[in-house]
This record gives sequence, structure tokens and C-alpha cells, in this order.
Amino acid sequence: MKLLNHKPFPFSIPIILLILHFNPLVAQESVVDKAIEVSGMEKMKNAEASFSFRKYTYSYKRQNGQFTYTRIGKNKDGSLVRDVYTNKGFIRYIDDAVASITEERKNAYTNSVNSVMYFAFLPLWLKDPAVVLENKGTTFIKGKEYHKIRVTFKKEGGGVDYEDVFLYWFDVKDHSMDYLAYKYFTGKGGMRFREAYNQRTVNGITIQDYRNLQPKIKDAVPFEQIEKAFENGKLEELSIIELKNVKISTLPKI
Repeated sequence: MKLLNHKPFPFSIPIILLILHFNPLVAQESVVDKAIEVSGMEKMKNAEASFSFRKYTYSYKRQNGQFTYTRIGKNKDGSLVRDVYTNKGFIRYIDDAVASITEERKNAYTNSVNSVMYFAFLPLWLKDPAVVLENKGTTFIKGKEYHKIRVTFKKEGGGVDYEDVFLYWFDVKDHSMDYLAYKYFTGKGGMRFREAYNQRTVNGITIQDYRNLQPKIKDAVPFEQIEKAFENGKLEELSIIELKNVKISTLPKI
């Protein structure tokens, strides 16, 4: 058996810090970890929440890795629609009766509900096992310096949209996630850029709304430099992502 060498480590503290500084993996993990910490999003791993978004009411429950996401709305005929997505799958209820839907519709509804929850509670999900982080250095937006982190996904565990690419900008001073962008390939494909506003704290957790923008001319903006297009006025507002009546309560670990 080979014995461990207990000789003093030959590198000095300054050299160790220098190695960490130039290690991209350490740097990007540190940026995301700090952003999750200051946002309070770690609490959402064991929490209940509810909010309104557009014409729907959403509820969120997550505890010890088990989750239930619910969306409630109404059909044009006035019937109550309740979509429930859990670890076990997706079920649609219409007036409390289980609805028969195609697999295609089931996947579409699942993705729709999951997408709202994903964006509502960022940056929590950036530490998921399927996430691949890449440090793109720092850049300036509106005169402020940001860490720029590129996110891709492994095929295994990355969901049906695992080929999507995201960019996140974190303030180098207060670690807030002020901007994000993504490039998607479903349908006709495209890209979006979101600017956060109305940051507020709910039970110690940062919630924010977004201006959702797209290129004025499709395919005229290089995705990897989309923040430059934003500053140069080459993006136009598509919609507002606004969460209303947000309520959050933490749950104990079982």
C-alpha cells in the first residue's frame, strides 16, 4: 500500500491563489455559487411558492428533490384547467377530471410549465448536474462590469432542449444576475436577451422581472456578442416577463 506523503505542500499561499485565479472551472463555479448565495435561491430547494404570470396562477413546491409545479387557468369555455408536473410526470385536469391529451401536447405543456419555473428562480438551476459552465471573462454593459458565463447542457439530463445555449451576466461587485440571453433551436429557432428590473426580496429570496428582447433583424446579431447588440440599439422589446403576487415560504428538510 502506498502511504500518503505528509510533507509540507511546496506552493506558497500567493501561488495557490494565482492558480485558482487562472483556473476557469474554479472561477466560473465561484461566480455562480456567489450569485446563488446572495440571491438566497438556495432556499428554493426546500420551499413553497406561488405567483401570477400573465393569465395563469402558478404554485411551486420542492422538498428533498421531490417537486410539484402547478399551473391554473381557464379555457375559453370557462372550464378550469389545472396542469400538474411532478417527478412522476405530467397530468392535465379539466374541472378536476383527468384530461386525455396526446403525447405531443403533454410534452408541450410540460415544457411550458417547467420553463416558467426555470426562469422564475434563476440562478438556482445553474448548478444542476447536466449544466456545463464556461467562463467567458468580463465585459461591460451600461458602464458596469460583469462576469460573463456561458451555459450549455449535457444530453443526458439536459431535457428535450439540451442543445439550447445560454449566456448570463453577473455584476462583479454585488453578484446580481442582471442580464441573460439564450439561443434556441425548436420551431424556427431564434435568440432572446433579457434585462432584469424590479428586483425585490421575498422572504430573503431575490425575485426580478425582465424586459424580453429579440434582434430587430433575424440572424443579423452574433449570439455570443448579443450584449453589444443590446448596447448598440439592435434589439427590440418583444414582451415583459412580470411575476405578480409572489409568495414564498421555506420548508424543512425531511
